[in-house]
Amino acid sequence: MDQRMQFKFLLADDDRDDQEILMEAILQDHPDTQIHTVFNGQKVLDYLAERTPAEWPSLIILDYKMPVMNATEVLERMQHINIPKVVWSTSNQPEHMQTCRQLGTVKYFIKPNNRAELKAMVQELFRICGER
Repeated sequence: MDQRMQFKFLLADDDRDDQEILMEAILQDHPDTQIHTVFNGQKVLDYLAERTPAEWPSLIILDYKMPVMNATEVLERMQHINIPKVVWSTSNQPEHMQTCRQLGTVKYFIKPNNRAELKAMVQELFRICGER
């Protein structure tokens, strides 16, 4: 019997193609994962506000650069929320990475350039969630 936990991810990225690439990679190896997508940081806060903590995701994945509210603005407002948060971005600016770490991200990923990097990122996402 498969005893893997079912995870719920909240993915915030304003690029639909990036959303689809990451969702496909996650669902390829973890088809039972629930993934809810939003296109800006404000929608992350709205999503959480509309649900009870029992309904919250296992992990929040934030693109660094988004309209309305970027990752750091979301992280500033979510410091009291005990959900693992990661940022994935095309930005490799050290100050962006440092700011995100200071605001509580577990990991800052540079968006992968190939399938091997993407697969490694997905494995790390599930490691963060506690899957063995």
